[in-house]
Amino acid sequence: MKFNILTKNKNQIVNHEGAPAYTITSELELYSAVVTSSLSDQFYEKADQKIDRIRILIQKVDPVFVAQLAVYARERMHLRSIPLVLAVELVRVHSGDQLVSKMVSRIIQRADEITELLAYYQAANRRDGIKKLGKLSKQLQRGIALAFNKFDEYQFAKYNREAEVKLRDALFLVHPKAKDETQQLLFDKIVNDGLTVPYTWEVELSALGQQSFENEATRQAAVKAKWEELIDSGKLGYMALLRNLRNILQATVSEQHINRVADRLANEREVKNSKQLPFRFLAAYRELKEVNTVYTSLILNALEDAVKVSAANIKGFDINTKVLLACDVSGSMQTFISPRSRIQNYDIGLILAMLLQSRSKSVISGFFGDRWKVVNLASNHILANTTELRRREGEVGYATNGHLVIQDLIDKGQVVDKVMFFTDCQLWNSKGDGNNIAKLWGKYKQIAPNAKIYLFDLAGYGQMPLRTESNDVFMIAGWSDKVFDILEAIENGSNAVAEIEKIIL
Repeated sequence: MKFNILTKNKNQIVNHEGAPAYTITSELELYSAVVTSSLSDQFYEKADQKIDRIRILIQKVDPVFVAQLAVYARERMHLRSIPLVLAVELVRVHSGDQLVSKMVSRIIQRADEITELLAYYQAANRRDGIKKLGKLSKQLQRGIALAFNKFDEYQFAKYNREAEVKLRDALFLVHPKAKDETQQLLFDKIVNDGLTVPYTWEVELSALGQQSFENEATRQAAVKAKWEELIDSGKLGYMALLRNLRNILQATVSEQHINRVADRLANEREVKNSKQLPFRFLAAYRELKEVNTVYTSLILNALEDAVKVSAANIKGFDINTKVLLACDVSGSMQTFISPRSRIQNYDIGLILAMLLQSRSKSVISGFFGDRWKVVNLASNHILANTTELRRREGEVGYATNGHLVIQDLIDKGQVVDKVMFFTDCQLWNSKGDGNNIAKLWGKYKQIAPNAKIYLFDLAGYGQMPLRTESNDVFMIAGWSDKVFDILEAIENGSNAVAEIEKIIL
């Protein structure tokens, strides 16, 4: 009896709010910390604290899993910075094989990631009292050298910036072997600072900004002509297009060019190749809501079509599968994901929930804070629904009474198959009546014995409000629509860690 009690409670802790919570395996904790990281301060954890926690976790898990996770974060979740952190921290504790070089050559997918990796390596050395880059490990050096073979002159020139670590520095450090004479000439150009200035929107607009004009009307005409030229050039990347929609509309480009922009935004192949996280579309949509032009609605519709591409491959649920989607609107969810972003964890939870709602036939959606509130929304407007829920967030207060979602189901005797929380998992009871989600979930299972609960972790603090080792509680983490691939894997009897371990290096 005593032994059973001790085993049952061995992973019980309290969360950052002092409420009952549970630890998870080191692999799950590392996964959740990595795929929810923008390397910025969070509500309960500073960026340096998260990196320190990641470093400790790396030492607790299989090095192969760390490498697989880095590749997963870069190739599946489309994250750029955190895979580089994993690479540097892994090389500090693991050597003797080709694991690191294989990982590094996979995760470097843009030319600037070469220098970003070395910049973090240098920062990590400084943290340990070493002032210079120093001698790289052979496997890190080999991985970066292999990455040098991926890029052409345009890609190198586009990211050849005046930073603390330059491409030239990287070339001297790793001594990549040119695959042919043409590439050797390219490497020589990097050494001699002779790369051809690339045709990019930044370069073109910067050059335009340095010109003088007779009057404002002449300047505006030149800006309009330049944006039309950039749109026609095919050199305006999809992400650059998303970020510059306001500028394009305000430049009053022609209807023909607006139609080209809208067509490209909504093009299925372009959307898939762009690998944009869903909240990027939300950020663009939100910004354009404030732009008053005759073409704004056309572009807003194109953004809705674009984000629907993200939802197209989600394995939704049919009319016989009843789903409840609950979005956490607590104060800790109102944290910006980075200093330069206006997107918060709450926004990410909303758009992931609305993506899933768009693919489900029998669904209840709502949000919780002090109270739980159901909000009925049409399923065919993902960004509009997200914006509407964002506007209404103050209606339920800002506590984290997630248990009220389950209490409402119990009170109504309502049976659902899947309860999905989009949260930072720091649930607590502001009413102090002793109820919590773990207790109420046990009661609800008496009404709905086949029900399952899914915790979409959006912050990665490593604490869960329920035990995830049971067969009816599952954790999924991340900000990408690819989280729904893990959901599908769970439906097929797998889990997040098992899916990551399938990656072949």
